[in-house]
Amino acid sequence: MTDVVIIGGGQAGLAAGYFLRRAGLEFVILDNHAGPGGAWQHGWQSLRLFSPAEYSPLPGWPMPAQKGESFPTADHVVDYLTRYEHRYDLPVQRPVHVSNVYQDRGQLFVDTDSGTLETTAVISATGTWQRPYVPHYPGCEDFTGRQLHTVEYDSPEDYTGQRVVIVGGGNSAAQIASEVSTVAQTLWVTQRRPRFMPDDVDGRVLFDVATAREAAQRAGRDHDGVSGLGDIVMVPPVRAARDRGDLSASPMFERLTSTGVSWADGSEYSCDAIIWCTGFKPHLKHLKGLELTWENGHPVTAGTRSIDVPGLHLLGYGDWTGFSSATIIGAARTAKSAVADVSEYVRSTQAQ
Repeated sequence: MTDVVIIGGGQAGLAAGYFLRRAGLEFVILDNHAGPGGAWQHGWQSLRLFSPAEYSPLPGWPMPAQKGESFPTADHVVDYLTRYEHRYDLPVQRPVHVSNVYQDRGQLFVDTDSGTLETTAVISATGTWQRPYVPHYPGCEDFTGRQLHTVEYDSPEDYTGQRVVIVGGGNSAAQIASEVSTVAQTLWVTQRRPRFMPDDVDGRVLFDVATAREAAQRAGRDHDGVSGLGDIVMVPPVRAARDRGDLSASPMFERLTSTGVSWADGSEYSCDAIIWCTGFKPHLKHLKGLELTWENGHPVTAGTRSIDVPGLHLLGYGDWTGFSSATIIGAARTAKSAVADVSEYVRSTQAQ
């Protein structure tokens, strides 16, 4: 029996662990990776943060700057999360795979491949990387080239001399298109025209705007948030691709063919590979054993707390669990409020 079980040992899980330790609660962090670093272990080689290190801290210990890099690499983030975990001696067990969470007589139970844990509260912080989303288009099964999702992409060298279609209108698509276009003939396709942010806007501005948006909404005022700035952050590789004319997006195709993609007007584009930069869904199948109200593919929450199971919190999945909660600094902020709620719930429940 423990007070809290955290499922997931990435940035959100570690932030929650920090605040639980300060609150004096007994807890364990279950992580299905073999080592620390969370989803940052799965990024492509050139992946970087949008912000300088000082704008990406977990609670208690700022991320050290990376020598020679304005924007930290994914490897640097993994190193930071590893050292953070050790610095605060967080009780992470890995690799542990959680199969189910269920409720019985007011307590929560967590089934894993190493046994079942009984707990008063659960913080689910499993993220999204395990559920890559690829939309279905007619002809997907007919295409004879390679199809892969962002999570499988590693480096542009794999596509040297090829013809590559890159699908998606977000930052991942823009960054991958920027580097693949240096070695291959690329076609970038999007549902709507991509909107680039001003060159001087990076993660610092985005976080400040998100903070202002949250404050405005709490006060009952309207705020555009980051949508008024654009969608794509102009990190150096993206700026370089734009300046050399390699970031002109085409409309989304209608279907796949055996050799490429085609549009409603009959035009076609032959290609060797299609890279789907089409996002992720929250990884939540371990919660199917609970009686939860689901909406838009996730449990309905009040902040981070489930409206159906008071001892269940969901942390770090995106704006529906707190503004910017899928970022490092945003995860820290939402973890603080979630743990305050969890602490009150655990103590009141155990006092009964």
